[in-house]
Amino acid sequence: MGTTSKASQRITALLDENSFVEIGALVTARATDFDLKQAETPSDGVITGYGVIDGNLVYVYSQDAAVLNGSIGEMHAKKITNLYDLAMKTGAPVIGLIDSAGLRLQEGADALNAFGEIYSKQVTASGMIPQITAIFGNCGGGLAVFPTLTDFTFMEKSKAKLFVNSPNAIDGNEIGKCDTSSAAFQSEEAGIVDVVAEEAEIYAKIRELIGFLPANCDEEAVADCSDDLNRASEELANCVGDTSIALSQIADDGVFFETKADYGKSMVTGFIRLDGITVGCVANRTEVYNEEGEVSEKFDAHLSPRGCEKAASFVKFCDAFDIPVLTLTNVKGYASTKCAEKRMAKAAAQMMAAFAEATVPKVNVIIGEAFGSAYVAMNSKAIGADMTFAWPTAKIGSMDAKHAAQIMYDGKGADVISEKAAEYEKLQASVQGAARRGYVDSIIEAADTRKYVIGALEMLYTKKEDCPDKKHGTV
Repeated sequence: MGTTSKASQRITALLDENSFVEIGALVTARATDFDLKQAETPSDGVITGYGVIDGNLVYVYSQDAAVLNGSIGEMHAKKITNLYDLAMKTGAPVIGLIDSAGLRLQEGADALNAFGEIYSKQVTASGMIPQITAIFGNCGGGLAVFPTLTDFTFMEKSKAKLFVNSPNAIDGNEIGKCDTSSAAFQSEEAGIVDVVAEEAEIYAKIRELIGFLPANCDEEAVADCSDDLNRASEELANCVGDTSIALSQIADDGVFFETKADYGKSMVTGFIRLDGITVGCVANRTEVYNEEGEVSEKFDAHLSPRGCEKAASFVKFCDAFDIPVLTLTNVKGYASTKCAEKRMAKAAAQMMAAFAEATVPKVNVIIGEAFGSAYVAMNSKAIGADMTFAWPTAKIGSMDAKHAAQIMYDGKGADVISEKAAEYEKLQASVQGAARRGYVDSIIEAADTRKYVIGALEMLYTKKEDCPDKKHGTV
């Protein structure tokens, strides 16, 4: 591998020192039309090979923008598809480092077919091996489908561009008005990007993520654990609002890797380890705390379309790779805006289906309110949670007691409403009532959450669940 190209420097920065082995270094373009015969195409604009991250085998391709702008032609694509074949045979992740002008126009239909062959390999590999994309330069047009066919996407915060149509090609828009290709837009509005960071930090975050993931769908993600399995978290009861903090407190060594942190912020998704085992986490959130420890954003305890879509996709990934799922539930309804209404029912259905279809161990901890069908959608016992815990302060029912009383005793005086609300809360909205009916397995102190969840996951370690005889669901 050459030592001067940016493409090779990126691989060196990502992998363990001196571990990279290049494949196909001598491949060049076969096409000769439109002056390609005179053009030098070393490695045909993409460096491919394998190496290790903390000793774990990974396959990497890195596009070289210095060679025909990193454009994808027949041989460029063949190198990437060959890499995918090796990765699937050996059961190891593929990491793509993107910096490309897209389709190589000089190669016409050959280049178009090349795109399709890469798409096909990505789809085949989906659910078999983890796929990660990092965007450092241009990723436009048909190339923008690459990251959306993979599992996790990283994007350099200032130079990277991700777009199907460039900002200036969108009716009524120009890049000065709204840069739809920017990392900020793609992470906050489109929800495609998991992590936005400086280039050096991206390498560190990819390495961290690889440590959480199994090599393939038949292996387990396990690390050594020196943290006390029975460690109490006295501050956990104060973290109902910002559940990213709560998950950090539950986790081995306080480490939580959040995915899509900038998108659908009223829902938290990401990975922690419990007794060394990787666990996928989904949690409702009503507050975001900044680095100064101040509340920077607030949300209602409602499911949003973005949050549900984010959770559904994440749970499907966890189920495909046999990663147990933990949910922290604090929800009392659905977002009620005109914009949300367009997608709310469909998004909630997708999340509910993802939880219901997942056959991995599923544990739910009700940490706050759990009202209505929004609660049912959040990995409730009704749709397949194996173990459900609740904190003593939790409330579980069809709706808030006061609202229920107002509906049932419409037209009655305030005293009657208050009396019936108190009665309803005791009988139909209390955690004790839900536990008596078997909807909650145990009421636990907040501080002991880590201990109980680890115990439940150990018990569920050998879980087997037969699926109905069908190809797949359609939700």
